[in-house]
Amino acid sequence: QVQVVESGGGLVHPGGSLRLSCATSGFTFSNYFLSWYRQAPGKERELVAAITSTVSTNYADSVKGRFTISRDNAKSMVWLQMNSLKPEDTAVYYCNALWVGNYWGKGTLVTVSS
Repeated sequence: QVQVVESGGGLVHPGGSLRLSCATSGFTFSNYFLSWYRQAPGKERELVAAITSTVSTNYADSVKGRFTISRDNAKSMVWLQMNSLKPEDTAVYYCNALWVGNYWGKGTLVTVSS
């Protein structure tokens, strides 16, 4: 059974940091293209960061230089390190695994507020 579970969200002040984790199971993790998306209230879901099976990365312009995506194939996990957080980063963050299957977690809420 496929599982994708995000964790690490919470309330943080502007300028602070959070590290999101995504634990997965039930599929061949190492083959998968992994991404973090986010959806703010009243907005569409958007791609934040992605990492390929060969560890190439891509970031939305709005987070370049502040966020870092990483993966560990042995642990079947992917992380999103978020630094210098801004109020506009407030959203529910989702982990996605894409290849043969297309798997989503239920999300973790990040709130950036003073």
